[in-house]
Amino acid sequence: MHARNPAPAAGVSANVVEIEYVLSRMTYVAARAWQHERLMAAAGLDLDRAAVSVLRNIAAGDPVRPGVLAVRLTVEASHVTRQLRQLERIGYVVRVADPDDRRARLVQLTDAGLAAVERVREASRRGVELALADWTPDELERFATLFRRLVHDFLAHAEAPLNFPDRAAADRKPRPG
Repeated sequence: MHARNPAPAAGVSANVVEIEYVLSRMTYVAARAWQHERLMAAAGLDLDRAAVSVLRNIAAGDPVRPGVLAVRLTVEASHVTRQLRQLERIGYVVRVADPDDRRARLVQLTDAGLAAVERVREASRRGVELALADWTPDELERFATLFRRLVHDFLAHAEAPLNFPDRAAADRKPRPG
């Protein structure tokens, strides 16, 4: 366990404390502005983090309504509208008629937008590959499996109501007869 971690509270696994600490550090590093700037430099692009999130989300599926995109990104619709205007202006997205409802508009990537997403993905993959260069193929496979599971479980937890168990009740042991 990392030396600066506090001792686990009663009933909390030392592994859970370590995982929480490492996730906190990872989140901090990933959210730093300089990290995004490095990624954009490696990709040869000048996009802010929000624009990259919008592009990557659109690229992950079929053309999408702006409101659905806002829900997926868990942001206000006005935020997505501003990003889409910027991305439209630079030629990365276009609005097209929704075949199921001609009054509605869908957003899809242009060829230039898809190329930008691919450059971001490639730069990101190169960064991960460099960071994990000393890992064995077996370690990478095990980590990918566990990390995928972690993300799945965290997403499921994030969508569920908070329901923390009562620690005091969990720590109490029934007394014999």
